[in-house]
Amino acid sequence: MSTGRSFYPTSIIKLNDKDINRLYIKREDMIPYSFGGNKARKGLLFFDEIDKGDYDCVVTYGSSHSNHCRVIANMAAQRNMPCFIIGPEEVSDITYNSVMMDMLGAHITTVPVETVSKTIDDKINELKEQGKKPYFIAGGGHGNIGTQAYVDCYNEIKEYERSNDVFFDYIFFASGTGTTHAGLVCGQILNEDERKIIGISIARKNPRGRDVVIESIKEYLGRNDTKIDEKTVFIDDRENVRKDYALKQYEPFNPLIKHLDIKLIISSYSDEDVEIYNNNVIKTQDTVNVNNFVYADAGSREVLVHDNNLNDTDFSLALYGGSWVS
Repeated sequence: MSTGRSFYPTSIIKLNDKDINRLYIKREDMIPYSFGGNKARKGLLFFDEIDKGDYDCVVTYGSSHSNHCRVIANMAAQRNMPCFIIGPEEVSDITYNSVMMDMLGAHITTVPVETVSKTIDDKINELKEQGKKPYFIAGGGHGNIGTQAYVDCYNEIKEYERSNDVFFDYIFFASGTGTTHAGLVCGQILNEDERKIIGISIARKNPRGRDVVIESIKEYLGRNDTKIDEKTVFIDDRENVRKDYALKQYEPFNPLIKHLDIKLIISSYSDEDVEIYNNNVIKTQDTVNVNNFVYADAGSREVLVHDNNLNDTDFSLALYGGSWVS
């Protein structure tokens, strides 16, 4: 499988100099294409294959909120290649992403969600009958190429560890369509590493969410490895200390998350404890251990990861996927 890439490994930056729970962040938002993020990393691999093939148009699926569809429309437009997006009419409101898809010349068709699969098949057949050679990309970049993108990312993390004499005990990230999660676990299994890879769901619930990730891992590895089940940690909002953190769509956030983010920033640069009330900063005696919080954004909605079980000598890494909000 091709592992071509047109960008350097994204940076890993240390977030704090505390003696406990040293936190690092991998800046996936710095991928220099279409605002970066995991969809850009995947899209570049898909178009590496498209460029090497005899394809003259691309078909994909996603809603008007889709970062994936924005990225694919952008990459197709760069090549003067027609891009056809099939989306569910149930989620077809105007967003910055949908405006950009339109500006980039994508041909967008919205249909009831139950007819999406047939509409995709019909569009591909229609294009073939016109003598074209379409390339289909599943929604969110699902499939082995999407998984490969995050095997590559895992290998970047490994190279950073070797170069900087560090080992990350934990990797936290937002888990959505599943191939980002699957790629990281596949990278771990292939490298025979012992660490905890923690996917925080921003979409599906268990058990379906975890099952989708496991299916992608098995498909990529081509085997039913006994390590797959134990290595796949998928947490949804029913299991988290903060219930119902996953909202209904892109862009919204809980006010509490915003306040905790402000508190984290201020506490990082102040010796005094702070509290947020109606967007005003006030002092408080309630100590907040900011080193036990990781703030990550994988391009869709804000996620707060809180783990009180980290030891003093532990290192952890969060993937920051960038965001595009309306």
